Amino acid sequence: MIKVMLCDDHALIRRGIRDTLADAPDIQVVGEAGDYGELRALLRGNACDVLVLDINLPGRSGLDVMHTLKDEGSPIKVLVVSMYPEDQYAIRALRAGAYGYVNKGGDPQQIVQAVRTVAQGRKYVTPDIAQMLVESLTTPVAENAHDKLSDRELQTLVMIASGKRLSDIAEELTLSPKTVSVYRARVLEKLGLQNNSELTVYAIRNGLVGG
Repeated sequence: MIKVMLCDDHALIRRGIRDTLADAPDIQVVGEAGDYGELRALLRGNACDVLVLDINLPGRSGLDVMHTLKDEGSPIKVLVVSMYPEDQYAIRALRAGAYGYVNKGGDPQQIVQAVRTVAQGRKYVTPDIAQMLVESLTTPVAENAHDKLSDRELQTLVMIASGKRLSDIAEELTLSPKTVSVYRARVLEKLGLQNNSELTVYAIRNGLVGG
């Protein structure tokens, strides 16, 4: 039996994934968490093989969670299930230690197949991601400016471009407004932008948020 834990801040999304996995006779969901704090508490008391993880979490992002698990030498295999575009986040997630990446808008049965694959210690990627990986190996690709951003800086960029105020971002990420302002300043500097309007246009043009 493959023991799975879910971590997503949207209860309806967790329910949908749980119901999808419930139809698989070899998969058991052993716990659900809405943020990193709840996840840590669950992991202390429950063993699991696969963690189905969202990238956009309140407080520590899914990418942060993966870095932490990796640093701790955790044997848990992480499957990222995210609303973010594959071309912008899949490779970043795989580099952070994910065993697979599935878009929430895809076929629900894809999640079942992905869980089984990563539970065996194998990588699960869609044909689109596989193609991107091949292209990145075989052709010199010009690096996007936002590829130089840290995970937290990228998260700040996406949230500002989505219309959130710095105070809202600070509350959601459990950071001080001053710290968020520092991240914003770094993003503007690294991308050569002047203000939030230019930042939003950049994010839309590069497919980081919807237009």
